[in-house]
Amino acid sequence: MKNVPKAISILWMSLLIMLCLPHGIISANAGEVKRPVSITGWEVKWGNANDQGFISEVQGSDEIWEKQSAEKMEYSIIDPPSGSLWTRVTIPEISDDSSAIRFENIKGNHIVIYLEDRKVYENYHYNYDNNAVLLPLSSENSGGALYVWSENEKGRLGIYGTVQVGSYATLQEKYIHNGLLDVILGATFVFTAITMLSCTFFLGKFHKGLWISLCIVMGSIGTMIITYSQFLYTFYQVYGNLYSVLFDLAMLMGMPALCYFFEQIIGPGPYGIFTKLRKFQFIYSIVAVAALFISFISSGQWDIFYSVLVQNVIGFILVVLLSILLIGTITKALQRNREAILLATGFGTFALISVAELLWYYQRNGTYHLIWWKWSMVAFVISLIAILGSRFAEKHTKVLEYSKELELFNNELQRSEKMEIISELAASVAHEVRNPLQVTRGFLQLMTEQEDNKNKGYVRIALEELDRASGIITDFLTFAKPEFDHITSLNIGDEFNHIEGILVPMANLEGGKITTDIPPNLWIRGNSSKFKQAFINIIKNSIEALQGQGQIDIWAYAQDGFVKVHVRDNGEGMDEEALVRLGEPYFSNKIKGTGLGMMVTFRIVEAMHGQISFTSTKGVGTEAVVSFAEFVE
Repeated sequence: MKNVPKAISILWMSLLIMLCLPHGIISANAGEVKRPVSITGWEVKWGNANDQGFISEVQGSDEIWEKQSAEKMEYSIIDPPSGSLWTRVTIPEISDDSSAIRFENIKGNHIVIYLEDRKVYENYHYNYDNNAVLLPLSSENSGGALYVWSENEKGRLGIYGTVQVGSYATLQEKYIHNGLLDVILGATFVFTAITMLSCTFFLGKFHKGLWISLCIVMGSIGTMIITYSQFLYTFYQVYGNLYSVLFDLAMLMGMPALCYFFEQIIGPGPYGIFTKLRKFQFIYSIVAVAALFISFISSGQWDIFYSVLVQNVIGFILVVLLSILLIGTITKALQRNREAILLATGFGTFALISVAELLWYYQRNGTYHLIWWKWSMVAFVISLIAILGSRFAEKHTKVLEYSKELELFNNELQRSEKMEIISELAASVAHEVRNPLQVTRGFLQLMTEQEDNKNKGYVRIALEELDRASGIITDFLTFAKPEFDHITSLNIGDEFNHIEGILVPMANLEGGKITTDIPPNLWIRGNSSKFKQAFINIIKNSIEALQGQGQIDIWAYAQDGFVKVHVRDNGEGMDEEALVRLGEPYFSNKIKGTGLGMMVTFRIVEAMHGQISFTSTKGVGTEAVVSFAEFVE
């Protein structure tokens, strides 16, 4: 959760840079040359029902023209009385023969332009009614008139945006740049989607569906941005019908893929609404694509099905879809779900802007040109990629954790197998060796009564070595069979009082000091002698590690139903390799050590259903933590 604010900040900064940078470049370049002159007013006349766009239709002296300003033009033609409109623009004074006039946008499917009585431009667009026009002018055209005839079945007619007269080179640059940035942005999305799709073969089944759906969403967004750009209709207008089909096809493919992606990230939602929405959208897209295909191959003869299923209702369906997904995402984000927070930030930006633009588009009866949705998609796509990257990182972390757990499990399994084999061997050897040792010890004791003083010293040494061998055999038996005959309630404080009485003199002889901090009310279940044996082994190792003056701290406490005992020294410590092998059969750092002490300690703690762990730093010291289940009467 702590990285989420940083990710959201990066998301917003990326969007802000992409929005501001192009305008800054254009503004900087524009300041280096003479600015074009803007035409702020013209005259309009509604066409007749039989108008075909011939100049003779408006050249009569009895024609009545109505003056219009650039600010009021678009509001006055929302409900046109006819399907065509004539616009007359008076050309200002021109001193340069290399001049031009640029129309930022002329609404209409069919556009015809006359310079006086000479036709200079004609264009027919399919379902796209935005037209950018650049016409060359000379000084001879000063004070002349341009007649613009526009026809549109959808009712959107006339001049929108700015009309400028100026240097041909300056206006041509703006003319070429008009919509070019959209093509670059859309192509980036499409290229990224194709590149990501090529990586699908290297993914596992778990990620493949999510990855492919993201590729489809990105590819659809890129295709929609490209085919909605005015750049293509300006320079490659011959493919206008194809652009319209690709736009609708991309939208119909992207909507079910988007629903699937949300369902995988957020879940089925309350009452399975995301699942139901995805199924509905999938069925609707199949039917709509079929209608689109029929309309395309029939050259528009069966366009009625496509108009009903797509053109008339898809905007409403898109608004409902985005609203439901946005509400579901925000609800999940309020539950502090990290992926939902990222998704709500990116998708919320996209959904709010898109829904607002769609509502404004329908409120204006389709006369508004959608602009900001494509930039809001940048934030949305970045959030999708961030979520998918977060999932990959999370899975990678889980794989690493699983690998470590598997390694620990394998080590523990090998250790258990070794312990089992050694236990069986130790038990059989201990029983076979103890009997002859006892007999030998008995005869040596008899010999001490008969030998002289010189030989008595040797016999005493032999008895001590036999006792040491007997102790080793006892450790073998404890290791082989750690089960306890007598289980009772043990007070940790009382047990450590006895242990302290045994080991404090030994620590003092080595120059060390033992301090204990054991509360009086800590109880566990176990065997008293084995408990003491385990901790005596641990503390003896700490004393031997001091190598002179040092400190051994022992403390205990209850936590979450367990009693935890810490033994920490500031001795020589161990490196990582020795720490990992601690408790292995016959492993010891001491010159004369057998490794049996720690083997027995591990077995005793294990038999008492406890856990033991060690941490150590070379040259700093070692700390042992032993935990047992707390006993409450």
